[in-house]
Amino acid sequence: MSRFQDKVCIVTGGGSGIGLAAARLFLAEGAKVMISGRTKEKLDKACEELGSDRVHSIKADISVAADRKALVSETVKTFGKIDILHINSGIAKAAPIEQMTEQMYDEVFAINLKGPYFLIQAALPEMNDGGSIVLTGSISNQIGQHSLSAYGASKAGLRSVARMLSTELLPRKIRINMVSPGVTQTPILNMPGLSADQVQSMIQALASQNPMKRIGQPEEVAKAALFLASDDSSYMLGTELIVDGGFTQLQLT
Repeated sequence: MSRFQDKVCIVTGGGSGIGLAAARLFLAEGAKVMISGRTKEKLDKACEELGSDRVHSIKADISVAADRKALVSETVKTFGKIDILHINSGIAKAAPIEQMTEQMYDEVFAINLKGPYFLIQAALPEMNDGGSIVLTGSISNQIGQHSLSAYGASKAGLRSVARMLSTELLPRKIRINMVSPGVTQTPILNMPGLSADQVQSMIQALASQNPMKRIGQPEEVAKAALFLASDDSSYMLGTELIVDGGFTQLQLT
């Protein structure tokens, strides 16, 4: 029996990158999957690429209360109760503090922290006891990175949410864990505030500093997310699984 046979999964940010890779893996293991994102065209393309009658999509911005409610209600209407919530949505806006605007800051926190928090709140009444919530964090919550202070702080807040809500949800046996990738080949690398050349220079620099001498691929992070969502990680709760090629763990000479 596949690990997620007939399980109902929501994957936010499922139109590309890590979310799309996770949706593909969930489907391969028998799940029914609802993907969401802010761009309908991207979601339509993802559903076509996934090519399964067990995947549906809904355009939803998790920073918007009405969209969060619609995502949950459409999932329940289509598939029934929710077993797994993989909150993978996220944005990064790069700027040193002198250039960071309140609008940029608010958008980062609305999508990276407020949205996930209140999506969990919206989904809980429809989640089966014993379900699993997986948050996509970032190693930016652990290390100092130039021009990513707002992004890193939002992911640090998300790390705290995984701990705090794990305590609250113990009576329902709903586990919350977080997977934190290092630099991964996803559209989030095309950050507002950085030119294409700056992005490539950043990728090359970070790859050269990585013990594996490369950046990660979406499937590598998605596999870790599926592990946290499954019963294979049944003794893991409120924890963070770092998937970064050893970047934060090793110092090589």
